[in-house]
Amino acid sequence: MLTKRIIPCLDVKDGRVVKGVNFVNLRDAGDPVELAALYDREHADELVFLDISASVEGRATMVEVVRQTAGEISIPFTVGGGISAVEDMTRILRAGADKVGINTAAVNNPQLISDGARRFGSQCIVVAVDARYNAEWQEWEVYTHGGRKATGIKTLEWVKRVEQLGAGEILLTSMDADGTKDGFDVPLTSAVSGSVSIPVIASGGAGQVAHFHEAFTKGQADAALAATIFHYKEIAISEVKQDLREKGVEVR
Repeated sequence: MLTKRIIPCLDVKDGRVVKGVNFVNLRDAGDPVELAALYDREHADELVFLDISASVEGRATMVEVVRQTAGEISIPFTVGGGISAVEDMTRILRAGADKVGINTAAVNNPQLISDGARRFGSQCIVVAVDARYNAEWQEWEVYTHGGRKATGIKTLEWVKRVEQLGAGEILLTSMDADGTKDGFDVPLTSAVSGSVSIPVIASGGAGQVAHFHEAFTKGQADAALAATIFHYKEIAISEVKQDLREKGVEVR
């Protein structure tokens, strides 16, 4: 069994890390470069950096902040937000990212997944999927533009397509659970993990140490991502890993 990964997420807006609830009511959580260095020291397995307003504002990710962050850390680093062409991927990878995350652009132009995978390898391409439960469908719907726009696309169909197109990983965020601290969306995570063979990162809802164990066991996730609880020092990464080890889950 592959070891499970614990991944802090830096949601960056206007050069600062922010965090909200259900994608709204954002509050400041600090400097991205300083936080990245801290998580590197605290033995996070990876780091995700999302420029959350880039797609909405129609601009490129802040390359300089990416470059500074990459210079402070030794762990793998995924950057997303405003990446809409292979040239954008090239720029972000050159700035020091190990992987690129695409969401809105992937939905608008699925060919971008294939083009990126061909150019840089599947392991470089992370497709971020923001999903919200649609009661009418009794299934989850994909949202884009930082959770602002419903697409009419069913999540389970989309993740299968994403895998076929060459994505190496799926970053799955439950919009219903995001920022609530009530736990990861286990039904969603489990459904997506069961639909694809590439790694799935569970995101949205972490509030207690026990929630990570649920994401890995009941949700069958390969990695679990959190922001609020780590940024505000409510839970330490070491605590999460210790709990998982004690419960027989393999971590680094």
